[in-house]
Amino acid sequence: MSCLWCFSSSSGVQRDPPPCSQQVWKPQSKPASPETSRYTTHEEPPFLEPLSWRFPEEPTKDEPHFPPNFELRTPVAPDSIKVICGDNSIRVEAKRDLLGIGVLVQTADVTLGGCAATEEDPKAQILIFESELHGCGSQLLMSEEAFIYVFTLLYTPSPLGGSPIVRTIDFSVSIECHYRRKNDVSSDVLKPTWAPFSETNASEESLYFSLRLMTDDWQFPRSSTQFFLGDMIKFEASVEQFHHVPLRVTVDSCVATVVPNVDTVPRYAFLGNNGCMFDGQLTGSSSRFLPQSHKDKLQFELEAFRFQHGNSDVVRYATAFLPDRYFASLYMYRQIYITCSLKATEAAANVNATNKACSFSSGWREASGIHHACSCCDTDCRAGTKSSLTVKGKQQHTLS
Repeated sequence: MSCLWCFSSSSGVQRDPPPCSQQVWKPQSKPASPETSRYTTHEEPPFLEPLSWRFPEEPTKDEPHFPPNFELRTPVAPDSIKVICGDNSIRVEAKRDLLGIGVLVQTADVTLGGCAATEEDPKAQILIFESELHGCGSQLLMSEEAFIYVFTLLYTPSPLGGSPIVRTIDFSVSIECHYRRKNDVSSDVLKPTWAPFSETNASEESLYFSLRLMTDDWQFPRSSTQFFLGDMIKFEASVEQFHHVPLRVTVDSCVATVVPNVDTVPRYAFLGNNGCMFDGQLTGSSSRFLPQSHKDKLQFELEAFRFQHGNSDVVRYATAFLPDRYFASLYMYRQIYITCSLKATEAAANVNATNKACSFSSGWREASGIHHACSCCDTDCRAGTKSSLTVKGKQQHTLS
């Protein structure tokens, strides 16, 4: 704060200056307005008074309260399918409430191995499928005691309205009809035709085929069916000989599908034409037969693959709890069914166009070294010479 000094010019005597005024000196470029001069003293302006308004406090967050005994409801398989196995036909009755959730499925969305319903009961809301045992994509399997006809009931939901979404899942149901292989005969006494014992024993005794996934060193069966792209899937086909003459096992064909039915699409026949592995020729992979050192065993490798447009995705939800965090993630895997047809012939018979194991690597090569037997792999090998003893069987594997 500055003070002004006052002097008297009449007497020439300097006087004591008057007390300093309390007015603040402030240069102004223009006369101060009354409002400005109002606050040039030490009086506190009104806006310097304490304010009564404060920032509001954040609301308190309640801790989440979970049910004390919460359990995830496990879906129960609905009792919606009835099967009647006849002497030479099958009848399947499926409720339109196929999933047991009170939602009726569309008739066209349900098929028996690709065959549409032959009849519909609108009052009972039931779809009826009838087929011969060899129809509608059935498979014939044999055990020691029975013939087994396997059908697949498929449900593929169509999009809702004009949208691209569905609210139910695709699924398939395997249906089997079992028939005894050995039955009592109540007619007249049978008169057997004489035949040498060795021929009768070799032709009537059951054979046991095996198709197993093997570890990378080929020493043990592989316990897991999960593979990653780039892996080599190792198969070993074999046949148990027992009292038979020595046998040679071959793999006639192999088909990969996304459901357990070889007649569905998409399908990939990577091996066929009586023992020709096409995968190496078609895709440039390393799939191949290994050299056959034991005639009753045959080993081959298939490079893992997936279908580009296969409806085989299975999504699982995984969670993990740690002291300071919680993780949740989704992961997806794809299922592929591989069905192979195995064949056993006399080991003494020559390797030929219909009994061979051929791989493609800069040309066709046969596992036992008889490479000229593969000359028909690019054409049709069914016209080749057949062995005197031929027994076939089928094996299936599911890969994830």
